[in-house]
Formats: sequence, structure tokens, C-alpha cells
Amino acid sequence: MVNLGDARSSKRVESLLPGTSTVRHRPFPLAPSLQQGAYENMYRKSIEESQQYWSGRASELLHWYKKWDSILEGDFTSPEIKWFAGAELNASYNCLDRHLEMGRRNKAALIWQGEREQEVRVFTYQMLHSEVCRFANILKKKGVKKGDCVSIYLPMIPELVVAMLASARIGAVHSVVFSGFSSASLLTRVKDCGSKVLITSDAVFRAGRAIPLKPNADEVLEECDHVTSCIVVRRGGRDVSMTEGRDTWWSDEMAAEDVDLLCEPVKMSSDDTLFALYTSGSTGKPKKVMHTTGGYLTYALHTSKLVFDLQEDDIFWCTADIGWMTGHSYIVYGPLGLGTTVVMYEGMPLYPEPDRFWWIVEKFRISIFYTAPTVIRALMYFGNGPVEKHDISSLRLLGSVGEPINPEAWHWYHEYVGGKQLPILDTWWQTETGGIMVSPLPDTVPLKPGSAVQPLPGIEIDIVNASGEKTEVNEVGRLLIKKPWPGMLKEQNRDSGSIYGKDGYDTGDGALYDEDGYVWMMGRVDDVINVEGQRIGTAEVESALLTHRSVAEAAVVGKPDSLKGQAIYAYVTLNRNVEQTEELLRQLREHVCEKIGSIASPDTIQYVTGLPKTRSGKIMRRILKKIAADEHESFGDISTLADPSLLADLVEGKKHIHDEKTSTGA
Repeated sequence: MVNLGDARSSKRVESLLPGTSTVRHRPFPLAPSLQQGAYENMYRKSIEESQQYWSGRASELLHWYKKWDSILEGDFTSPEIKWFAGAELNASYNCLDRHLEMGRRNKAALIWQGEREQEVRVFTYQMLHSEVCRFANILKKKGVKKGDCVSIYLPMIPELVVAMLASARIGAVHSVVFSGFSSASLLTRVKDCGSKVLITSDAVFRAGRAIPLKPNADEVLEECDHVTSCIVVRRGGRDVSMTEGRDTWWSDEMAAEDVDLLCEPVKMSSDDTLFALYTSGSTGKPKKVMHTTGGYLTYALHTSKLVFDLQEDDIFWCTADIGWMTGHSYIVYGPLGLGTTVVMYEGMPLYPEPDRFWWIVEKFRISIFYTAPTVIRALMYFGNGPVEKHDISSLRLLGSVGEPINPEAWHWYHEYVGGKQLPILDTWWQTETGGIMVSPLPDTVPLKPGSAVQPLPGIEIDIVNASGEKTEVNEVGRLLIKKPWPGMLKEQNRDSGSIYGKDGYDTGDGALYDEDGYVWMMGRVDDVINVEGQRIGTAEVESALLTHRSVAEAAVVGKPDSLKGQAIYAYVTLNRNVEQTEELLRQLREHVCEKIGSIASPDTIQYVTGLPKTRSGKIMRRILKKIAADEHESFGDISTLADPSLLADLVEGKKHIHDEKTSTGA
């Protein structure tokens, strides 16, 4: 582990975290449980009386047909862990039917903004319920039964939400596949799930272009005999091939008279699988993750309410794609389970102009905005002008997800989007956890730019060193989750051994406690470089580079070195109108030396136009490691890579650096 406990190393941490003095923000009404300084007491009770706490949350947040026989069965050493065993519920009922009974029949449930400005569709809870019932009846006509899998390969359009909730309504397991994936990626997931039905569209809109989607599905269907039906949404207006007896149009299916009936929700056991999803693949081959109905729903609603303080009149916009876990938990199940109005956007953040997100905030009077640091940095690149064009005064809370947010991006987000008043909730969690695990809560503590602050109630964590001992202040260690939580993944059918151990769930992420007890997430623990016996975290060097005014993004990896063991190799994207010069390279190295020390100065800095990221915005450092080490014959599984065209530029850029050193005798 990186030891940041001594005086020299403590200075390193402080230098990387400009503005770590606490920030107070505009107060606003909180849930009653958080008023009058009750947070500390609530957290203590949630740990000391853990099962009673989760029992109370499950009872308060969800409708159950039958209550549980036991709250929690098993622990991290058990072959299987079950939450709310013996209980019965239905996810679709909890997201739709009960709201009709609670006076939300005519409340907007889903507001959809298409990529084209004039495309807007609004579904009340009554309308969404009707659409879901129709499509659930269609799935039943196709022979889908409880436990069958339905693969959904759709753009960010309302039919995606309808298909998910319809599957859940009849007890089918849904597997959403991101619409940007290739046919090979889709094939892997459809085969792995053994899907009976595939739902897709003729095309997907991206930056003004209608990109064919059905041909990818056709390639998959040729190899998957178990898929008996393919339902196609008309989106791009393209002519596509339709195989008689297998392929049908969504609109034709929904217009049939025999589906316009109430579809009674199927009673599901709490431990029944709700959906299957695949990790982003930022560290290797994507893995299948399955979540249960009762535990996952409890945790999705729990975190949505607690972290975002969702109120009846909120308009909530999570900018993630539903093809990822963030979209599952914080576009669909969490907010809709609470009866919230959610906004769903089909397009890209910078298309057609870099003010598109702020245009949407103004248009729909968004009150809660949840996005990723990579998006914030992309918007920050264009300055504060695009923000100031719009009235975004409806915002009351801002969130960040996907990776640790660097302090510079935090400050820009806070100053220009939040008007120096709104709280920023820097959330940490994983696909495996089902929902947010570490985050500040509104108005419970002052904020520190870049810190995730504290574990949520019900979540007990440890940060340990390589020997399994608790770390000291400012010492980076591995983040462990010590107790089971309802949103934990279902381990059955995983393609490797248990991810749980006697000490808890090892997240694989590094973290540290500062002198005030705040939690700082430091990225993957295997992102550590051993330079001449000194272990340096890549996040540490990246943060130093990002404090330079010329740098927009940075990624740091280790490169094999015969003398040092490993050398530091940095990839840097510059801000607009900044020239790529040798003098700037020298300045960047000196800047890192000043912030951290000479041991952390990058041996090589490569200018790049962009970094290889997954569709969910995570940097694929394993690719960068291969390029730095000249091992680019095969990059392995790149199915989740957002822009494969970057690879050739990165390799060519590395070759250019190598040629320069050779020609100069370096």
C-alpha cells in the first residue's frame, strides 16, 4: 500500500487536494430522520442493530405480498446469503401499481427527451402502467415464463423502461445490453443468459446520425436458436430485414386487441433474480452480475431516498445509460419505486452544442442532477459560457458517480453549476453493490472537494493495509465492506469463485481516511506503480497533473523498466487552444515534482486527443498499460470500449515517442 502517514507523504496528499477546507452550502428541507443532528445516532443504530434497521427500511419503502421469515440468513463465510427469506413481492408493482393507489395516477413518471429537440414524450404513472401491462401480455404470448431471460438491446428510449418493468412484472429476468455494443458483445451476453426473446430497434441516434442496430441483432439471431422471438422498435425509420415467424414490430404487437388487458404481477420470492447485468470491463473481461428482487429493490429505494433526499415535487435526472448499473438503480428502480418524476435523455452531452445538458435542466426544471466526472470535465472544457446561457436555478442538489472526482472538476461544478451554494454528493459504489455505499448526505456534514466523506447508514467499512491491519490516517489501503447489505450481488452462476471472504467484501478499490475521518477514494488498488521500491498510486500522479491549468484529462500507468522496476507513463489531454510543446512537457514534470516529489515525475508523457473509456466513462487502464509496454498486438476484450478508433492513434503516438528517443539517442 502507499503509506501517506509520514510528514513528507502527508504533504503530498494535501498538495493534491486544493481547497480541502470544508465547504458549506445552502440548506434545504431534509427528511425528518436527518433533522436536528440525528445522523450520527441513526448511523450508530444501523450498525449495532443492523437487521432491525434493514427490516425497518424494507417495511417502510416497499410493498410486500408476504413478509419475511428471517431478515438475513448467512454471512460472508456462508455458501449463500439470503435477504428477507420467505418474503414475496413484485418490482413492477412497486414501481407502478402502488403509486396509482397513492394518488400519483396523473403524476409524470417518465419524461423522455430525444436527441432531436422536438422529440419529447411524457408518461404519467397511469400511462406507464398501461404500457407495461400491454408489453407484459405480449411477452406472455411469446411464451415467456417466470425465470426465463429477456435480452433488451435498445437505445435510451421509453420502450427500454417498459420492457424492463414488463419483464419484472411476469417474473422474467431481464438483461439490458448497451446499444453501443457490437454484435459480438451482444452475442456473448445473449448466449450467456440463454434468452428466449430479444428486443431491439431498427437504429440508434448518435450525434445526428441514425446508426443501424437491427443488423447486429440479426447476426446474433443466426447463432442463437434459443431466441424464438425478436421484437423491433421503429426508431430510425430504416428498412430492415424481418424474418417471418420470428421478427415483429413493437408497434404492431402493442396495437393488438388481446394485449390491452390488465396483467397481474407475479409474486416473486425475495431471492428470485430480478436482472442480470455485466460489469464494464475496465479491468478485464466483463462479468455477469445478478441481483435479487427483494434485497436489491430495498437498497435501490433506500439509497435513492437517503442520498438524493427525493421529495414529491422533485424532477430527477441521472444522465447515465440504462445499459449500466447506474441507470438501473437511479433512472428506473430507485426513483420510480419512490414515485419520483425522472428524466431520460437519448443524446450525447455535447451534441448539438456543449450547452445541451443545461438546456435540458432549464427546459424541464431539473432539481437533482447526477452525472459522472468524465462528463463534468468534458463540459468544463468549454468553460462557464454554456452554463450561463441557461436558467438552472431549479437545481437544488448535484451528484457525481463513476470515479473519484478530481478537486478541479468539483470546484467548477460547485461554482458554475451549483452557484457556490448547492451540495455535491460524490458517490462511490459498484455494479456488484447494487447501489451507493459511500457518500455525503445533504446537510449532515460540511463537504471536502473530492471526498466521498462517509459510509451510508447500514454500511460498515474498513480500510486495511497489505497485512490486513487497519490503516493509519492518510495511509491508502483496501476498502472492505464488513457486513452484508441488501443490495449485494447474487453469487449463483458466477464464472469464478466467491468474491466474499471472512473479512468481508474486498471491493478492490483503494481508499484512505484523512485526519477528520473523511473517506477519500483512490481508484483501483492494483493501480499502484513500484518505482525503485517506492509505491506510488496512479491516482496521486493523475491528480497532480490535473491541477495544472493546461491539462483537461490525465491517465497514468506503470511501464516495465529494467533499472527502476517500473517507470511512470502518463497520457495527457490538453485544454482547448493549448499547444503540445516540449516546453509544456517539461513544465508538467516539474509540476508533478512540486506537488508530490521527484520520485513521482513521469518518465514519459504522451499527448493524446482522448482516453480509452468504457461506455460508462471508466478509463480502460489495462489498454494503456499494454500500449506503454509495446504489447499492443492484442488488447483482449474491448467490447465495452466507447471509441475503438482511439486505439490506432494511441499506438501511433507511442511509436512516435519511441522513434524520437531512438533518433536522439535518449
